[in-house]
Amino acid sequence: MNMYLRLSKMRYAATIVDVKCTKQRNLSRESLTPFMDGTYIDRAENMAITGATGCGKSYLACAMGHQACVNVKRTMYLNMNRFIEQIALARVDGTIIKWINRIAKTHLLILDDFGLQQLSQQIKLILLQIMEDRYGKHSTIICSQLPVKKWYEYLDEPTLADAILDRFLYKVHRFELKGKSMRTKKM
Repeated sequence: MNMYLRLSKMRYAATIVDVKCTKQRNLSRESLTPFMDGTYIDRAENMAITGATGCGKSYLACAMGHQACVNVKRTMYLNMNRFIEQIALARVDGTIIKWINRIAKTHLLILDDFGLQQLSQQIKLILLQIMEDRYGKHSTIICSQLPVKKWYEYLDEPTLADAILDRFLYKVHRFELKGKSMRTKKM
């Protein structure tokens, strides 16, 4: 478990118990309970976590990732900037296939900050390959400020958007977080 936690490189050391569940956030303890045992990962179900900046999307995803590690599931956290950087590095050093295969074998992949920057055709094709390799085998969590219905528009190519999102949205649990930024401090 500790090895999986270390290798996951999650942004936050969060646990499901630490997640603040309130009606104002559109998040309840009951909605998280089914994910505690990790069987959604065994069933290769995905998760879309959407909401405004600072509402706790990344924190919730990291808590889910932590729980996956507790359940002895290999987990990888990447924000989209890091995802794009990793692709560029892997292409330069000739390890792109090895890198994609490593992601394909990861039980839980967390992609954070989806939709913040435009994706090149090359990145979209690699994302499609990753989703294809993971489809029906492993789970993916995508966090985005964009509501899911805007993801097609964001990907900006109907055929590729359909191919990528069909593989992700087929078995997806949605968490649409609400409320103000959790980063603001009360004075």
